[in-house]
Amino acid sequence: MKNRIRCLLASVLVLAMFCGCAGAEPAGLTYDLVWADEFNTDGVPDPARWAFNVGGGGWGNGELQYYMPKGNASIENGVLTIEARKEKRGTCSYSSARMITKNLGDWLYCKVEVRAKLPSGKGTWPAIWMLPTDWVYGDWPASGEIDIMEHVGYDPDVIVQSVHTTKTHGGEASNHSLRVPGVRDDFHLYGMEWLPDRIVFSVDGEETYVYEKPPVVEGEKAQDTWPFDQRMHLLMNLAFGGTWGGSMGIDESCLPARLEVDYVRVYQSPEILAQTGQ
Repeated sequence: MKNRIRCLLASVLVLAMFCGCAGAEPAGLTYDLVWADEFNTDGVPDPARWAFNVGGGGWGNGELQYYMPKGNASIENGVLTIEARKEKRGTCSYSSARMITKNLGDWLYCKVEVRAKLPSGKGTWPAIWMLPTDWVYGDWPASGEIDIMEHVGYDPDVIVQSVHTTKTHGGEASNHSLRVPGVRDDFHLYGMEWLPDRIVFSVDGEETYVYEKPPVVEGEKAQDTWPFDQRMHLLMNLAFGGTWGGSMGIDESCLPARLEVDYVRVYQSPEILAQTGQ
């Protein structure tokens, strides 16, 4: 009974904190840096922070690359580079890397900032995003996905930020696209603030899109539109081709192509952690 009362009180406090206007910063909310990689050590990515997805087969999107466990991601002069190359790997004609923090960095409610410079060339498809660690509500898209930044090379100065759920996913995902001139020439800061009642996206510190937790509709489950109450991890990858990246064709002459990352920083709010019993 005492535990149930504590949970009820925590829920009430969370609701009180987030009952203001959508997009407004909750009163008294602060953030502490809880995980980061500044890429200050030359060589391979830190294995205490990053693992790699490995393999080909299209990754559900008809992608053309084979993700390598090493060789396509390296650090030099304070910058991480993920490189897509034209080279035979397995049954694929291209190679690249997909870095993940699963079981090395997993969070429930957080703020993420990634300063990156994007590749150019038709067929390139870089992404900075989050997936569920535990898949509590089932396979994709039931347990959700948060795309902090996606970009396709045939649309040079446009990025897309989106969320995927059972209700809206894939080409029908809840998303926002915006023009950010110079994403291939300069570093920009791509951000996401994940709160108990909304997800706030930003570019260079400016709010760009807000996905608010929808009310539950009769006949639907809460997780159909808001599975974002379970821990997630970060991914960074550079795909080549695929159903979106290659929808306007590919241009091999752009290879090698590079996604460059200056830093990754993850923050959590002690107020939210306390209110949600973490």
